[in-house]
Amino acid sequence: MLRSGLIATKIGNSSYYYDDGTNSHVTLLKVDECIVANVKTKEKDGYNAVQLASIETNKDISKISKPQRKIFSSIKIDPKKILKEFKVDNENILEVGTKLNVDHFKVDQFVDVSSVSIGKGFAGVMKRHNFGGLRASHGVSISHRSHGSTGQNQDPGRVFKGKKMAGRMGNKKVTKQNLKIVAIDNTNNLLIVKGSIPGKKNSIIFLKDSVKRS
Repeated sequence: MLRSGLIATKIGNSSYYYDDGTNSHVTLLKVDECIVANVKTKEKDGYNAVQLASIETNKDISKISKPQRKIFSSIKIDPKKILKEFKVDNENILEVGTKLNVDHFKVDQFVDVSSVSIGKGFAGVMKRHNFGGLRASHGVSISHRSHGSTGQNQDPGRVFKGKKMAGRMGNKKVTKQNLKIVAIDNTNNLLIVKGSIPGKKNSIIFLKDSVKRS
């Protein structure tokens, strides 16, 4: 059953102590009010989805594109920083203007979390792909950490796309599945999620119900 997710901001990491004294590593997510800004339907758009707007922006209204300005003015809210679509089932379509908060999820529920991972710059194959490197003894001259040969024979005579080589590490969209919500703080609009979540502090996080676990 597909239903809308939430937009959140990563606050940081902490430890959560259970009643029996055990603790686990958790990530704190701040959920600003998510407002349904638009609705897509199968009859009109070919698929069902709700578009959420969240997180205050400091941008002047004149700096926002006209199509987005029309979205915000139609539901009479201040411009938001993030607009995100979530595909939903027909019975889970929400009305424009509906507000979602942390109580959209419940404790002990599993969620899938997406964000952009921390960029680590240009990295070699040993750091990026865990290569073993070349021999550190005789016959290897100033190339201990290189990736070695990458080509093939005359056929195909080229390097295949996707070959593990040195390159930019991180700074790409990552989704972690089956993370458990261990607590919800309704007063401060915080979700406390067990485990680590991609991205640095203040990263934008997208949460939705787990597709593999209920």
